[in-house]
Amino acid sequence: MPNEKLIYSKEELLADHPYAKRQSEAGLALHGGFDADGVYLSPRTYNRWPAVKAWQKQLGDRGFPLVEADQKLLSAPNFPSDAQQKLLVKNGLSKTLSDALTITGVIEGKGLALVSLQGPDFQEIIKEDISQTALGHLNKGLLAAHGMDEGGRPDSGEGGHDVMWFAVRDVLFGKDAYPEPAIPDGIARASTKEREMPQIPPFHEMILNLLTNVLMIEVRAERFFSFCQSVFMDPELFLDRREGAELASEIVERIRQDEAIHVAYLQLAVSEFRSFTIKTKDGSEVPGSEILDPYWDGMVKWHSDALQQVQIKRQQKQVVEMILAHEKGDVLLKDFNALAS
Repeated sequence: MPNEKLIYSKEELLADHPYAKRQSEAGLALHGGFDADGVYLSPRTYNRWPAVKAWQKQLGDRGFPLVEADQKLLSAPNFPSDAQQKLLVKNGLSKTLSDALTITGVIEGKGLALVSLQGPDFQEIIKEDISQTALGHLNKGLLAAHGMDEGGRPDSGEGGHDVMWFAVRDVLFGKDAYPEPAIPDGIARASTKEREMPQIPPFHEMILNLLTNVLMIEVRAERFFSFCQSVFMDPELFLDRREGAELASEIVERIRQDEAIHVAYLQLAVSEFRSFTIKTKDGSEVPGSEILDPYWDGMVKWHSDALQQVQIKRQQKQVVEMILAHEKGDVLLKDFNALAS
């Protein structure tokens, strides 16, 4: 049996499936498409998924696990809860939900920067050969593909997840149903010290910071997908636009499918780094886990608790103000608080 392919060109990692039909919703041209049976196929995964699965197998065959990267890492509750959001929608208070969809789309669009990002060559600081790994393919299409997934391809008019979230909002509420919300500051964790991984060069540390930040953002996104679909598919809500709500849920499911490859390659690249021998600035050699694990632990704690608490505090203020402006605000607020997670 021939060996699995482990080295890919950038063109191969950016290759699409041969679509029978391209994706288009709410009058917007979107990435991805459908096969002859109508099954949705994520963009740029024709070779990307086989590559990631082969690299995952190789890591496992070397005896190293993948770092944990799923919703079990998230300790703080979601706000509002599914039940609270359904109460709001049922009473005509949907602005904060529409705002969340808009903000998500804007933040996703910032991922377009990954297309032009040229990271460092990790081979410079790793003893083992990384040519057949995800870490060795970051600059060979993985980062670029991720950026296109999030921010689309503006030069061709093809929307990515940014436009898909706007499509979700528009089919659910109608275009321009609410004024544009204020966009909060970035959701990535900034370094708390001048250097947190001083054993390696600053640029390599910066990219590891990026990879781990984005990985945790993707983990947190999974919770938002589930939240949206739970609300959209409630048969007691959006009674005057059930078809739009069901389509919104379907688009979210396509985004969820697209994002799975992001979690997979980021989780893999981080896991590969900790599996290798790192050549440090002082000339010594140390396991990558010695450098990465303390940093990863801090990143998980910040995203799973500290950031969530900050966002909950901001959202609570907005939601409470919206509820109290309702003619039955006092009663609704009492009911809303009783549904807290």
